[in-house]
Amino acid sequence: MPKILECIPNFSVGPDSKIMAELLRAINSVTDVRQGCLALTILDSTSDIDHNRSVITFAGKPEAVIEAAFKVCQKAAELIDLDQHHGTHPRIGATDVIPLVPIEGITFDETVILANKLGARIGEELKIPVYLYEKAAKFADRRNLADVRKGQYEGLKTLIATDPNRKPDYGPLEISKAGATAIGVRGPLIAYNINLASSDLAIARKIAHKIREKDGGLKCVKALGMLLTSRSIATILSEIPHDISNRIPNGIAQISMNLTDYTVTPPLVVFETVELEARKLGVEILESELIGLIPAAALPSDYKQKLKIKNLDDQILENKLANLT
Repeated sequence: MPKILECIPNFSVGPDSKIMAELLRAINSVTDVRQGCLALTILDSTSDIDHNRSVITFAGKPEAVIEAAFKVCQKAAELIDLDQHHGTHPRIGATDVIPLVPIEGITFDETVILANKLGARIGEELKIPVYLYEKAAKFADRRNLADVRKGQYEGLKTLIATDPNRKPDYGPLEISKAGATAIGVRGPLIAYNINLASSDLAIARKIAHKIREKDGGLKCVKALGMLLTSRSIATILSEIPHDISNRIPNGIAQISMNLTDYTVTPPLVVFETVELEARKLGVEILESELIGLIPAAALPSDYKQKLKIKNLDDQILENKLANLT
């Protein structure tokens, strides 16, 4: 059985074609010509202007994936200046997070070892502070990524050298413009957003508060309310009912979520819950979207009708992995 590891680094940059090309080139530079086959494959890449964030998904042989993760982190540190970065999504670094997900033939314990090797190398060679989270966490209060990112880049710049609780697992006690990086080991996570037929940020925040686990909502759901100021409703008016479109000004309120265990709370349950809460507040769901890929098992059989996600077939993990395996 081949060993396959997935990596989903998140970068603090929006739709910048030049930077994205350089990041993709860094990943693709890792090859395995001796074996006569691909060492890894880029499965997906997305960029969002409001979040000012990009996500690349790639998978392959564990050693190659870890090498590519290092190289793309190095390139991001050269190209992205956190002092000039602003966006709606929390972040601490140019390469904000590097999640590692064992897919086939590799255990979580083996992946944690690789995460530590990667963290040590980034800390030593790139002089970037590294924090380990989820299953790779060395401390209980760092298992949750939100706790690692508390205060974001601006807060961490001050606290990293003065607060013992913010000492990185690897790397220096100081931060450059590349910020810090969090490396985690976890199972499949679904980055799932629901966009409302409203520009009222307060409504999105109220729904996010209602549904997220930490406030007594749905298990294994993390949620934030955000406002997408760049989205123009005019581009999708023809795809939604006229009675809804008439009520929507520019700007779209979004519930941005991470579903950390789809076997506990799948996207359909989240969609239906958000739909119910939104209707209580007099708002409809405009559409939903995935950032990255989703396991087929997380989807209902009639997902195209129920989840309001465009081009979903292109974001199913197993479809992307078929060529790799």
